[in-house]
Amino acid sequence: MEESVEYQKKSWIALKKSINGLLNKINKANIKYIIPELFGENFIRGRGLFCRSIMKSQLNYPIFADVFAALVAVINTKFPQIDELLCKRIILQLQRAYYNNNNKPQMLATVKFIAHLVNQQVVHELIALELVTLLLDKPTEDSVDVDVDFVKECGSMFQDLCPLGLHGVFERFRGILHEGEVDKRVQFLIEDLFALRKHKFQPAVPPELDLVEEEDQLTHEISLGDKVDPQIELDVFKPDLNFVQNENKYEELQKRILGDGDQDDDESDDEDEQEMKIEDETETNLINLRRTIYLTIMSSADFEEAGHKLLKIRLESGQEMELCIMLLECCSQEKTFLHYYALLGQQSCMINKVHQKNFENSFVQQYSMIHRLETNKLCNSIFPKDSPKNTRFAINFFTSIGLGGITENLRNYLKNMPRLILQQDKRVFRSSEPDDVHQSKRRRRS
Repeated sequence: MEESVEYQKKSWIALKKSINGLLNKINKANIKYIIPELFGENFIRGRGLFCRSIMKSQLNYPIFADVFAALVAVINTKFPQIDELLCKRIILQLQRAYYNNNNKPQMLATVKFIAHLVNQQVVHELIALELVTLLLDKPTEDSVDVDVDFVKECGSMFQDLCPLGLHGVFERFRGILHEGEVDKRVQFLIEDLFALRKHKFQPAVPPELDLVEEEDQLTHEISLGDKVDPQIELDVFKPDLNFVQNENKYEELQKRILGDGDQDDDESDDEDEQEMKIEDETETNLINLRRTIYLTIMSSADFEEAGHKLLKIRLESGQEMELCIMLLECCSQEKTFLHYYALLGQQSCMINKVHQKNFENSFVQQYSMIHRLETNKLCNSIFPKDSPKNTRFAINFFTSIGLGGITENLRNYLKNMPRLILQQDKRVFRSSEPDDVHQSKRRRRS
């Protein structure tokens, strides 16, 4: 019988072998095909087995740390409790390797895994700053070596999310070089890291491993100093009194994740005669709509052209909000504020009052979630470059509260603003000259 202890134990062993086998053959080329197979296994019952297996595989093959992190990021969208357990076990493994064993190979593999989990935004970037600070607090040759390797892996993330933190890290590295407390080999590693920073770090997430949409990402906040419960008992077989019911529940969950399988032949024959109505549960149409809006906004020469093209996009009832969301997303990704987006938003509101209401709702939503925004997205509002008045106000504000150092780039921008405005006016004037003026100038030159 399926509820017998013997049957459950055999099922447990088969689950363990299946998870181990799939993790042993995963790579960048086949990860998209391995993920559905893994979801086919009972992750809820085997969450301890999965965490144990992926940590063991990552220690044995640290070169695949980015692949394992991408897999974890996908699983995090469906089973965040599994990733939370994995993060706790990784922190415990790091603590043991650093404080108890002083195991450098294990430290290197563990920090590399953490770096890629941060890159995938599975864990918060603050743990990366904690780790760097811990390793450089009392620098040794091994700790500096590990830290250099860690910064190489997630340097691009540091530059995007916390550039001031990265600057502080490199200042500490510079101090270690000047103090000469480490041997020549480690000094060369630090110098190579400075050279890598100058020529830009490798991308945080390569395109083939960027598998999770930004809105689906769930970031776990955990600290190196936390006391964690690894729940080791989940790694050991334990009879389940409701085995059949729990298996059926997971089977239903699996269908929602992967989609229903094929129906029996008899049922399919009957359905062929009926009109089929397919509902898009994966939001493919919504993703395609967002992609179309994004490409339209980014490829247009000016806001009027963009507005004209956006009007041609067919929006279903209730999809008008997507235009506002994408416009805000595009604007937040820019390094400085561009009037292009404001003019496009104004034009949309003047054409359709629905957009005006949606922008008002977007303001309330964005303000309530402002603490979750990335550094770059906040910079457009707290470091304004749209007018000298606003720029000067921001400089005075941060200086008055003792944070004048972070406005250095803003001061340089304010200093060069008259020249930039003059150049912009010249470009506008040249582009607005009629064709006959251009032709007469060409005749004079000839």
